[in-house]
Amino acid sequence: MLTLLFYTAISFLVAFLFFPVFIKVLSQWKLFDSSGGHKIHSGFTPSMGGLAILLGAMVSLILSLSFRDWVTLRYFFISLALMFIIGMRDDILALSPKQKLYSQFLPVLVLVFLDRTFLTSTYGLLGFHPFPEWAGMAITIFVIVILTNAYNLIDGLDGLAGTIGLIILLSFGSWFFLIGETSISYIAYCFAGALVAFLYFNWQPSRIFMGDTGALTIGLLISYLSIKFIHTSYYLPAEIPYRFPAPVATAICVLIIPVFDTLRVIILRLRKFQSPFKADRNHLHHQFINLGFSHQKSVLSIAVINLLFLALALLLRHQSNWLILTIVLTVCLGINFLLKFAQARVAHGRKD
Repeated sequence: MLTLLFYTAISFLVAFLFFPVFIKVLSQWKLFDSSGGHKIHSGFTPSMGGLAILLGAMVSLILSLSFRDWVTLRYFFISLALMFIIGMRDDILALSPKQKLYSQFLPVLVLVFLDRTFLTSTYGLLGFHPFPEWAGMAITIFVIVILTNAYNLIDGLDGLAGTIGLIILLSFGSWFFLIGETSISYIAYCFAGALVAFLYFNWQPSRIFMGDTGALTIGLLISYLSIKFIHTSYYLPAEIPYRFPAPVATAICVLIIPVFDTLRVIILRLRKFQSPFKADRNHLHHQFINLGFSHQKSVLSIAVINLLFLALALLLRHQSNWLILTIVLTVCLGINFLLKFAQARVAHGRKD
């Protein structure tokens, strides 16, 4: 554990030292994320913070992972690099929503077909029903694309994507460390260390944004860890204390903020007969801002919600997928109702 924390600290230090450099260079090159539309921030702020995040994580991983680990995980890193390039392309010369979506299939296909990272069954969600390989791959491609973009969509508030990403990476990284999958835990922790450095510069008032360079890269990493967690946990021997017999529901608890936020927004858009790709101000963080919360309080409130669902996953770890998912859905509906009720009261108070 001390070695793991040591390399996490290296990742933090490298990213922390290079963020001011990238902020200055990106400002000189005028690579800004402008305000307006559905965005909350005002003015012009440098984007592409993912550059320093990736640099910090990769320097630490070069020092910590063995040559054998790099060979074994080569297709994962190729997939991550391709997603990083797509994000950088979008930050420099914006892609349309459909172009950005279609381009993401290349790194996802590399991850699924070459790295062989894909779901093989229902993992207890519908009993035990193995998938044909082609079906498992198709489902996994869909899941990874959805999760990657779900994480990207929550990147709308200073400190939010970094905080939620940090919670998710530390959760999965700690679990993989406990079961002895040290190489995967190193990847999660090294990126988590870089995210801590990012949060120092991204906390309101933000000096740099993650951009798609960071959000798509971290989103793909989170998707990869989720698939690996579901598959690995389900097939662990029953006597291992860290096994989660309902891995699908547990993963959803860990990923609750991007999953809940994305599903909620898509449903609202479809109800209005709008495109799911249409940007708006209906995200979860917008709801807290509408209640008069500051950026910091909104981020901390959403982080607390994520931590509560993590606690729920631990408390219900021996229950079935469906029982956990039923409770998760009920709590999410309750949160949505409370937000609507609170906003209605705030709006009524303003009229008075």
